[in-house]
Amino acid sequence: MPNPIQDITRVDATSFPYIYEENVTIPLKDNAGLIRCNVYRPKDVENSPVLVTYGPYGKDIHYKDFHSKSYSEVNPEHHSDHSAWETPDPGFWTQHGYAVVRADERGLGQSPGVLDTMSRGTSEAFVDVVEWAAEQPWSSGKVGLLGISYYAGSQWRVAARQPKGLACIIPWEGMSDYYRDRCRHGGILSNKFIKFWWDRQVITNQYGRPGRAARNWGPDTIEGDLSEEELLANRNDQTIDNATHKFRDEPYYASKEYNMEDIKVPLLSVANWGGILLHLRGNVIGYMNAGSEHKYLRFITGRHDLPFYYHEEVELQRSFLDAFLKGEDREGWSTGQAPKVDVLLRKGNVGFDNAEAERAYTRRTENEWPIARTQYTKFFLTPDLQLQTQSPQSKLVKVDYRALGTLESPQLVQFSTPAFEQETEITGHIVAHLNVSVSPDKGGPLPSDIDLFLTLRYISPTGEEVYYTGTAGDPVPLAKGWLRVSMRKVNEKHLRHREYLPHRDYFSTDVLPVMPGEVYPVDVEIWPSNVVVEKGGKIVLEVSSGDTQGSGIFQHNDPNDRSPEKLQGTNHIHFGPAYENYVTLPTILRHRPIAPEGNDGGPEQEPEDLEVLAVQISNIRPLQRFVTTHDDNGQAIFSNRLSEDMPVQNVDQVTFSLAYTSEQFPSQLSGDADIASYERRLSSPPGLSISTGTVCRIVDMPPNTISPMHRTVSLDYGVVLEGEVELLLDSGEKRLLKRGDVAVQRATNHAWRNVTPNEGWSRMLYVLTPCQPVEVKNKGVLGEDLNGMGVKSSE
Repeated sequence: MPNPIQDITRVDATSFPYIYEENVTIPLKDNAGLIRCNVYRPKDVENSPVLVTYGPYGKDIHYKDFHSKSYSEVNPEHHSDHSAWETPDPGFWTQHGYAVVRADERGLGQSPGVLDTMSRGTSEAFVDVVEWAAEQPWSSGKVGLLGISYYAGSQWRVAARQPKGLACIIPWEGMSDYYRDRCRHGGILSNKFIKFWWDRQVITNQYGRPGRAARNWGPDTIEGDLSEEELLANRNDQTIDNATHKFRDEPYYASKEYNMEDIKVPLLSVANWGGILLHLRGNVIGYMNAGSEHKYLRFITGRHDLPFYYHEEVELQRSFLDAFLKGEDREGWSTGQAPKVDVLLRKGNVGFDNAEAERAYTRRTENEWPIARTQYTKFFLTPDLQLQTQSPQSKLVKVDYRALGTLESPQLVQFSTPAFEQETEITGHIVAHLNVSVSPDKGGPLPSDIDLFLTLRYISPTGEEVYYTGTAGDPVPLAKGWLRVSMRKVNEKHLRHREYLPHRDYFSTDVLPVMPGEVYPVDVEIWPSNVVVEKGGKIVLEVSSGDTQGSGIFQHNDPNDRSPEKLQGTNHIHFGPAYENYVTLPTILRHRPIAPEGNDGGPEQEPEDLEVLAVQISNIRPLQRFVTTHDDNGQAIFSNRLSEDMPVQNVDQVTFSLAYTSEQFPSQLSGDADIASYERRLSSPPGLSISTGTVCRIVDMPPNTISPMHRTVSLDYGVVLEGEVELLLDSGEKRLLKRGDVAVQRATNHAWRNVTPNEGWSRMLYVLTPCQPVEVKNKGVLGEDLNGMGVKSSE
């Protein structure tokens, strides 16, 4: 029978450098039970801002008992009598004027109730804990959330519920999408880690579980042990639930969903490049989709447990928290002047699980994510296992590999680039497009699905694969991605769908048949990554039918989810005139010095102004864009919110530079409102025009190219900056424009052809303003017609 609830609170104001309140009861609203927490408060401080954690690992289990090796390596500044796994150390934070509230999640530790991790109910209880902390007499009324992993992932869900008093969050390596990030990668069950995590770190701390103290796993349940039958009845088992439920529209997964746009508080999302199977994607996507005005994205490397406590990282945490919880802003977090994105660049082979060696990586700040000057570059797979930048001319042929590979017996095929001719940076989102099929074995079961496991690897100039530090300190490659082919359906109409990030709903209604012998074109999301490819280095795309090196404990090997009855056979990748296979890599355009001009007006030596890989992109200089604003006294200054490098987007080999946008007439400039709206456009570029505002765009066209015939509902002013272009109309009329000439394009159907002599590039400046749709006598209203331009429809 249930334990009788007791008052088990204990207060110690003398034994520690802080006031320690143990097992404080937090009553939940709506008669939902209670939560027990420990409170650590600075002495001689009347009101303190509060850092709250809420999770399953035991508020009373000391870090050294939870993971002794990890604790021995943690920065000693964060060793105290109450250090705990993945949470802020109260000894440190109380010294800096913060109160710390550490709560046992419902059904765990000393909190009674049903254990149901990451559920709607436990997220709602977390809301009550935050609001309770804000209302206490010793609290300043401002609450921040800070923690790693579970204590980070829960922050997204509670922040979206907007509890009173919550002022900011720092989700440090924390997944934001329960289904896509954690449980079902591309629809495939990620079972191995969930079982390890559940068996070692969760049910061992269940409320009422006997023998915890004897195992040195925190104190026993003060209110008494429960029987095995009661323990079983009081928990929902993730290892069972995730295997039983397969789709996001089932109540199990649907109950865990929330709208990231509802997150309004300032946030600092910290993503680890090595977290390629659990948290990395969630930190990046959470940052992209959160509705916060002040949001920041920082990339780190290193083992999952240690960087959180590095001195420099803690100082960053403290700077951010001080800004929003104390009003002490030293870095411009609250004004938007702090760098929006801070990228750690992985260059060279420094080894793995070596924190000191990883200090060789350098940082660069950006103003947006994805980086605006990203050049999404296709590398085409070839039947002879190459990756090349030109589409191969191939007869019908297949590359085969066995289905049902495992980490112990991998079944795979690898495609490699030639050695890069120069240093090249890859940073951002990756997607692969493959044409796949499956054939049954003779006498074997009839396969009804295909599981795709993709891995991106980097080979150094010396020919060795470079391994990076994974979550557990294990060696991992650059990136991984997955797809169950029956879940291939993409929702291109979803607002979050991007060419570089295909959006799948993973609904039960999305399941599509997989028939032996049928060829299926699929787009596979590979999680974001970064590497600086050195001259002589290579990139390898690995396609396999199961887990391969780098998966570690994050394996997908459930015998029912990946049964021979469903998957056994031979998998194929198809090549030929109708089948293009490629991986799209986010290469970052690099600005190079411009050589001095010679007497003929051309460069004395041929410069490489904008380079991606070994291909010369353009022989005209990269551009900068300068935006002005006002200081508090009304004096004109240059804004530092935006990079002065012109953002670049590649569309079918044509370079689009979105110089600026506005959203309304007249423009709202006060408080830099227009700059903020433009920043949003950089991460999600508009179509050619904006129906309520203006677009200023620079377009660079390669030699001898022509755009599709197209029409926008806009009045456009086009100026030739470099080269010569022809303006072609659908009537057959055309005009030649040279440098300085102007075209006034009035919602007509037209195309542009670069006719610059000597294989030169052309460059045009366009200002697009909205207009009323044009109506003509015999055709009626003339709407937008993009004719396959490769850009989305105008808004």
